[in-house]
Amino acid sequence: MEKILEKVNLLWAAAVTLLTAAFGTYWFLFAAFIALNVVDYVTGVIKSRYTRTENSNKGLKGIFKKVGYWVVIAIAFFLSYGFGTLGTIIGVNLGFTVLIGWFTLGTFIVNEIRSILENLVLIGVEVPAWLVKGLEVANEKINDAMEGGGDDDNRN
Repeated sequence: MEKILEKVNLLWAAAVTLLTAAFGTYWFLFAAFIALNVVDYVTGVIKSRYTRTENSNKGLKGIFKKVGYWVVIAIAFFLSYGFGTLGTIIGVNLGFTVLIGWFTLGTFIVNEIRSILENLVLIGVEVPAWLVKGLEVANEKINDAMEGGGDDDNRN
């Protein structure tokens, strides 16, 4: 039994090392996002069966959409890295651009959670109203920040 635990521990350490090398210290956020992708897809399939609106084209579109999210995240982090490097080359501190990638990942995480909750509500699962409303408010704040509207007073 001890040898099995030792092998499991070794495999876990190797997995964490690889994930950290690929995604950095905060690899678990990327792992959480992919887990949310899977849960959202599964709850979407369950919802479509429950509502009798199953459609293979719609399912395939959902998969392409999830892959598209990852492409957008990769582009956002590439931009962050590129602008940071460019800033170093020209002598301007553009370190804040690292936020582009993290902001994009955070936005997609909130959207995935909202989508999962919407699917659960549609199949009859009791989801606390405060949770749905809290994610709605978070999504609105994110969208406002993306549009540069941070202040309600400055909008037309």
